[in-house]
Amino acid sequence: MSVKFYQSENQVPLEMHKVRMIQKLSLLPVEERLKKIQEAGNNTFLLQNKDVYLDMLTDSGVNCMSDNQYAASFQADDSYAGSATFLRVRKAINDVFGCEYVLPVHQGRAAENILAEAFCGPGKVAFMNFHFTTTKAHATRVGSTVEELIQPKGLLPKSDEPFKGDYDLELLKKRIDEVGASNVAYVRVEAGTNLIGGQPVSLENMLAVTDICHDKGCLSILDASLLQDNIYFMKTREARCKFMEVGDIYRLLADHFDLIYFSARKLSFSKGGIITTKNESLYKQLMGYIPLYEGFLTYGGIDVRTMESMAVGLYESLDMEYISQGPEFINYLAKELDAYGVPVILPPGGLGCHLNAGAFVPDMPHNQYPAAAVGAALYIAGGIRGMERGTVSEQREPDGTERYAELELQRLAVPRRVFTLSQLKYVADRVKWLWDNRSLIGGLEWTEEPEVLRFFFGRMKEIGHWQEELAEKFRKDFGDSL
Repeated sequence: MSVKFYQSENQVPLEMHKVRMIQKLSLLPVEERLKKIQEAGNNTFLLQNKDVYLDMLTDSGVNCMSDNQYAASFQADDSYAGSATFLRVRKAINDVFGCEYVLPVHQGRAAENILAEAFCGPGKVAFMNFHFTTTKAHATRVGSTVEELIQPKGLLPKSDEPFKGDYDLELLKKRIDEVGASNVAYVRVEAGTNLIGGQPVSLENMLAVTDICHDKGCLSILDASLLQDNIYFMKTREARCKFMEVGDIYRLLADHFDLIYFSARKLSFSKGGIITTKNESLYKQLMGYIPLYEGFLTYGGIDVRTMESMAVGLYESLDMEYISQGPEFINYLAKELDAYGVPVILPPGGLGCHLNAGAFVPDMPHNQYPAAAVGAALYIAGGIRGMERGTVSEQREPDGTERYAELELQRLAVPRRVFTLSQLKYVADRVKWLWDNRSLIGGLEWTEEPEVLRFFFGRMKEIGHWQEELAEKFRKDFGDSL
């Protein structure tokens, strides 16, 4: 249910919660911001949080928990085996998804590791609507290849398509037949497709994927980490879902997918992760990996207080007033930037507002890393830390050549229930200034390039002296202001 303002010019997203705890922030002068980003090798992951004003790097593990989640954490049972805390988590999974079998892991990529160990290997192909960095790295690490079968509409930066994360169903059937079902490691659907702008997948498309998998004898897996956002979009964009309860959508998906996993750093706004299924055989196939990689079956490497918060957060994820705030704030920011002419991914997805860096600096070649350059420039302009989701987030081909990203994006994640509307307006203001001064943004080149997951650890330097010129222009335009 939306809240309409009497004066339409005042219409903004309205939070259905109040803030009861704060954390002090600092905003460094532009000269210090310039120094800090260069010391960090132009990698926003290597910035210290104390030097960041608004941390829009990710929504993973940095969402604000509710009062009930904090309260629940004090009743934790830290027994190694037979833990009452695990029983409460298992009950929450059963109540929300309808799944009986539950395997805890310390976070989402731990689940990806176990799934890769169990199902991937040399000669196997993992199909995905679109890859995620760590998912692909785990599959390729053990010898599998990854193929993306997203519909072409998913790669259009700006369109009216409501579900840009949908699979190309005909291509999926064709590739399974060509590869052979026995050589398919799994077919993975990522709800809220991260690397193309947090774009959702329709319920109709998800169920069609599972029907294809069941017909051809392939394993279907749902990455439900961003399912909260995806369900918001199902409810608001898909006619079939408009009058469905949120919980009905969860359980319908669990009825059709063979396996579901998620990072609770996103789904439930806590931390940890879960693999769950209704299939006892799959459960038994996977359970041996938990003590090997994670911990005992009742905690899987997760602190028990966190597990209690996860259980409460899963129930809260059934509440549209809880799950709507993120997408609505993201929509507000994206529409404000779009109205000014800033190129952003539209329609807005979940997770964050995504700047189309390829259009921000259209003359910059891929091998000067436009998305990373725009991210470094934005930190200089406003102390705002985003995340590169472009070529730097890819991995090189086996022969050492670059695999250029289909989209060069700078992601401005919007952690749930963390930022105020005035802070988002500040972000919009600094992005608009940067857009007006985009001619000053130059490229980057590697100084330290790790072989795997280079976007986490790698270091780069500016080509020329464009960052100093950008800082000088900021000072000229803003005077003594931070």
